[in-house]
Amino acid sequence: MTDQGAFDTNAISSAVRKAGIAHLYGISGSTNVTGDQVKKLDILSNDLVINMITSSFTSCVLVSEENEKAIIIEPETRGKYVVCFDPLDGSSNIDCLVSIGTIFAIYKKATDDEPCEKDALRPGRTLVAAGYALYGSATMMVISTGQGVNCFMLDPAIGEFILVDRDVKIKARGKIYSLNEGYAKYFDPAVTEYLQKKKFPEDGSEPYAARYIGSMVADVHRTLMYGGIFLYPGNVKSPKGKLRLLYEGNPMAFIIEQAGGLASTGLEPLLDIQPESIHQRAPVALGSKEDVLEYISICQKHAQKK
Repeated sequence: MTDQGAFDTNAISSAVRKAGIAHLYGISGSTNVTGDQVKKLDILSNDLVINMITSSFTSCVLVSEENEKAIIIEPETRGKYVVCFDPLDGSSNIDCLVSIGTIFAIYKKATDDEPCEKDALRPGRTLVAAGYALYGSATMMVISTGQGVNCFMLDPAIGEFILVDRDVKIKARGKIYSLNEGYAKYFDPAVTEYLQKKKFPEDGSEPYAARYIGSMVADVHRTLMYGGIFLYPGNVKSPKGKLRLLYEGNPMAFIIEQAGGLASTGLEPLLDIQPESIHQRAPVALGSKEDVLEYISICQKHAQKK
């Protein structure tokens, strides 16, 4: 299911590279089901992913950020997999040429019943594969099938992805924290306390560096490569945060944990959440194991006070 024929991001990468020339920058004039402005590249990417998966005869149910309801594949082209995806993550950054990407999560259908939306409402712990494509200075595909994490770089000369990093492992502890501090006014006290410890270490060590791009794919990929913690917590305005569980939180949590890291809401493992709706949101904290455990301990301490 994860070979190039079944989930080929080459076409999206090409569209991203040529967006300015092909007049694909700018908004389409609509919003998607989660309230975000839809860009022209969002629509193109969504169509490309749906068409590629449908034509691969591998899947029966598709869940996209851009579609209000699950897409049920016609009987004659069905396979046994359920695919949840964000066709173009970070699309608010398209017009300023910041790195963006595609995220996907793959389940094997658990029953022989007629495919339906409920087939996608499963904890991330049952994923058979997940990954993302990053369209940055180069195009990279990061994939796990439950046996570690491998990275493939697109060679534009031959149009193929080449294995460049095998069995990637994240550092046990990093020196970078990543979140949007513009929302600091609305942060939960646990988040504020954690950030204080990173900025003003009590043991006299060097403070953590702050890095935030605003494209989840780019921020998580940096976290995977360099270590540290990526946070998109809930806050007063958005108690469950902004990131969607099925096609953002779960696939990234799967990748990070397969690389030896941790992923949590702060109070429970992200991959253990039982989804109730396909566009459900969840707070996200993922990255190096020691960094995430420290964050969890602070969240649990504050939860006990409530």
